[in-house]
Amino acid sequence: MEKILVLAAVEADGTLGRPALEALAAAKELGGAVTLGLWGADVKKAADSVSGGGAGRILGVSGPDFAEARYGSDAAAAEALAKASGAALVLAPGTSRLARVLPGVAHRLGGRADTHVTGLQSGPDGIAASRGYYRQRIESTISRSARPWVISLEPGARPPMEAAPGTAAVEAVAVTLPEGARRTKVEGFRSPAGGGQTIRPDARLLFVAGAGWCKKQSSGQVRTAEAEQLIKAFLEKAQASLGSSKSLVDQKGEGQSVISFLTHLNQVGQTGSTPRHPKGLATCCHGEEPHVVGWRFIPQRRVVNLDANCGWAKGKADVVYVADAFEVMAKVNAMLS
Repeated sequence: MEKILVLAAVEADGTLGRPALEALAAAKELGGAVTLGLWGADVKKAADSVSGGGAGRILGVSGPDFAEARYGSDAAAAEALAKASGAALVLAPGTSRLARVLPGVAHRLGGRADTHVTGLQSGPDGIAASRGYYRQRIESTISRSARPWVISLEPGARPPMEAAPGTAAVEAVAVTLPEGARRTKVEGFRSPAGGGQTIRPDARLLFVAGAGWCKKQSSGQVRTAEAEQLIKAFLEKAQASLGSSKSLVDQKGEGQSVISFLTHLNQVGQTGSTPRHPKGLATCCHGEEPHVVGWRFIPQRRVVNLDANCGWAKGKADVVYVADAFEVMAKVNAMLS
């Protein structure tokens, strides 16, 4: 069995995030010798958190230069860890921080890189990786003879490894940053005021709003302002992530009354994203195939719709509430308060 390296950058609090634990679980399932390569301001806490769970050899790059996400320092740390491990297979979580540097690291190592991998199998012919194409409607299985093979694993595609704390022996790997690697400096973070965040990849619940929120209601009036208040209140109280159907997002470009904080980044479906939250709640959505394809990795699906014959009711949802979404969400928000 080939040597396996799992690369991960530690979180701001010094711990390992769920995507890194998922990558470790995938490596252990393949078998063979697994090495964990960490970098950050201080990797000892993260190493200790998994040392009792059979993480194997642990390599670390530490120092203030590696605390923030920056291509120059992150790529240098990942390259040094890969060379020190001597691994032929390099696994890493497909987070935004690592996704920026992995292809470049593979080039520096003289290897190959594949991204958005959702499954790994070990067989008589070697390692094979599975990933989806065309918004997850087509799945392919690929293998490579080139080594090292750098694989970015899609977060949420598998259960994480159960971390068992212990006392880790971290092998320090020295990295000399190239000239110009420190030119980019992180001066701080800016975020919308008043809880404006709507996309939360780690949220337990995905809340999807359909075009029905902005259409005329039973009173004959459009209640977009009230819809905004109800949806925003629910997102803040439940810490849910917001998704949208394409029809609702497109209304913004057609000059119609729309929910102001919705963008194409919230779009879910054939032309949007395919999130992997444990639970999903769709409201005022028709539930036809172009939309449902974005829900194929949501294990529990519930829907609120006035139409009992909508697409969701045709075997695509676990529970369909035939009710007015305005009344339902007002009651839910009151209960959450």
